[in-house]
Amino acid sequence: MTGVLSGRRVAILAADGVERVELERPRQALEEAGARTVVVSISSGEIQARDHDLEDAGTFPVDQPVGEASVDDYAALLLPGGTVNPDKLRMEPAAVQFVRNFVQSGKPVASICHGPWNFVEADVARGRRLTSWPSVRTDLRNAGAEVVDEPVVTDGNITTSRSPDDLPAFCERIVQEFAKAPQPAGTAGRA
Repeated sequence: MTGVLSGRRVAILAADGVERVELERPRQALEEAGARTVVVSISSGEIQARDHDLEDAGTFPVDQPVGEASVDDYAALLLPGGTVNPDKLRMEPAAVQFVRNFVQSGKPVASICHGPWNFVEADVARGRRLTSWPSVRTDLRNAGAEVVDEPVVTDGNITTSRSPDDLPAFCERIVQEFAKAPQPAGTAGRA
């Protein structure tokens, strides 16, 4: 699938506590398919990654603060998990609005593990068929989602997955789904 995402910019919205593998592996798959990924966060500088939520796993540089990000500049959005990451994001109004705007735009959005908590806070889970880490499923149900236990689920423009064990299927699916998005105007050749 090399090149299927050429010219497309993908926002990766994450904060401190992001599960390293859930950002790295999808990012690698997207970049190998030709996308340019941009780490967007609630503050500038770096975000602290985790391994299994508990162990320090290094940092990722932030490319753009979410308050300066526009849905119009991106073809798709990736929301990795980690327990702390989505909890921090849902406390930041600009991050919640960014997720809501993305889902409402119809552009592809993908989330894994605890990441679907973002859909609850953005009030975009209602009526959607979603999956997630088991402990998030009650919240999704309470927010009006139909929750299923499947490796990867796509409902309209939202793709969700359960855990790092599902990364191979998740990565393959998001490349397919993100390839359906048109390239945003004025982004060709941006570095």
